[in-house]
Amino acid sequence: MSKADDLAAAARRKAQDAASRTREADAERLAARDKQRQADAAKTARLKELRLAKEAAAAETAKAAKEALKQAQKQLREGKRKPPA
Repeated sequence: MSKADDLAAAARRKAQDAASRTREADAERLAARDKQRQADAAKTARLKELRLAKEAAAAETAKAAKEALKQAQKQLREGKRKPPA
């Protein structure tokens, strides 16, 4: 029986070692996936900030262009209203 007990113990150790290696590999995979998710989230946040800044700059430029056009039209109207000297 001693030989059977030794074989059973060896099989149990082998199974436990395989299970622990599997758990370690799973933990590494999960850590890598979490790290990738964090990197993706940071990239998305950075791109969102850039997009919002670009949209704000475009809106400001459009506002300035609209104001310049309005000013030019006003000057043009004033020039037409003045009687010839």
